[in-house]
Amino acid sequence: MKKIITSVALIALGFSASATAQDSMADLLNKVRNGRASESEQHKKREAEFRQRRDQQKSLLQQERQTQKRLERESARLEQTRRNNEAEITRQLEVQRERLGQLSELFGVLQQSAGDAKSVISTSHVSIDNPGRMAEIDNLIKKSSESSELPTLADIRAWPAQMMLEMIGSGEIKTFKHTVRTVAGNTEEINLTRLGDFGLVGEGKYYVLNTKEGSVDELIRQPSSRYTGTIPGFESATSGIQRLGIDPTRGQLLSLEVDKPTKMERLEQGGTIGYITLGLGAIGVLVAIFQWIYLLGVSGKVKKQIRSETANVNNPLGRVLSVYENNKSVDVETLELKLDEAILKETPALERFLTIIKLISAVAPLMGLLGTVTGMIETFQAITLFGTGDPAKMAGGISAALMTTVEGLVVAIPTLFLHSFVSGSSKGVIHVLEEQSAGIIAVHAEKEHANASA
Repeated sequence: MKKIITSVALIALGFSASATAQDSMADLLNKVRNGRASESEQHKKREAEFRQRRDQQKSLLQQERQTQKRLERESARLEQTRRNNEAEITRQLEVQRERLGQLSELFGVLQQSAGDAKSVISTSHVSIDNPGRMAEIDNLIKKSSESSELPTLADIRAWPAQMMLEMIGSGEIKTFKHTVRTVAGNTEEINLTRLGDFGLVGEGKYYVLNTKEGSVDELIRQPSSRYTGTIPGFESATSGIQRLGIDPTRGQLLSLEVDKPTKMERLEQGGTIGYITLGLGAIGVLVAIFQWIYLLGVSGKVKKQIRSETANVNNPLGRVLSVYENNKSVDVETLELKLDEAILKETPALERFLTIIKLISAVAPLMGLLGTVTGMIETFQAITLFGTGDPAKMAGGISAALMTTVEGLVVAIPTLFLHSFVSGSSKGVIHVLEEQSAGIIAVHAEKEHANASA
């Protein structure tokens, strides 16, 4: 019974669903038909718009083609104009070259001459008190080297005018206020005197022109007083001729003078051996002078004793004569021996220090040679390590090595002369003693012979 009821219910539901589905399909069909109609209407509108735009595009295309043709005609015209202009430019350049003719060569010579003048003016002392000279020359060089603008007559006249100023300034002495740079790096304003184009002096010192920085600098080291001593008198003079050291090479000789080592620097180059050599020389000179003064005093006393009849024991001759006075009764041989003994006693005092002086005069050159050899060894060792890239340093090392030889000769020469003088004075006194002794012996022998004959 239940199965029959269920079946009936399912059949009823199937009929109901079928009826509902038929209604839905009908609605969907109506919607499709309406949609097709609306789409067809839209398609027609779009087709009409597309056709309208197509006509517009054709019109625009036609306009652009006409514009293109017009621009092509304009381009062809401009191209022809460009060609005509290039031809005209070429013709005008040819005309310019023809008209210039020899002016190009003239401007080349003018440019070269202006360049030479620039090199002279840039390093000239005349430019110190005449600033702004380079602007006119630079302008002339610029216009002479460029073809866009030719130099005017006023520009050309600037060159001879500056050269005339250089000639006049080179022959005048002018004093003016100017800022200088000292050795310490400070700047100060002084009364600077320009000596033509040869040098600068001020306040007792020499100054140089620094061409790189355009400043006036004090010399790192002033030359010897032989030159600087003439500056104050020259600066204070108002008329007449005054002595002054001038460097005609515009600073080169001054630089060489400044670079020369001083006496103390020369002594330092000699090193330890040089100081020892000079020390020995000082000892030899002092000893020689002391002995020479002593011998001069002794020689004076001996001469005085020769003129006196009384023996004075304050001098060698008097002491020799006193020996004779004490031994008048002895025979000739004995007297001769006693006088020789007296002379031998006096000889050491008269010949003292001669050996030392002679030894120093002989050793000094050898000490100098020793210093030179050791210095050369050090120089060649430096060459071995660093090469010969800087000949100036190598020459400086050799110069320092030879300095000891100079010091040795400086010691040997005066000590040799002093030894000669001292030795001569000593031999002179000894000769007087021997001469007087021989005379005494001769007189004594005559007396003895006379007594024997009687």
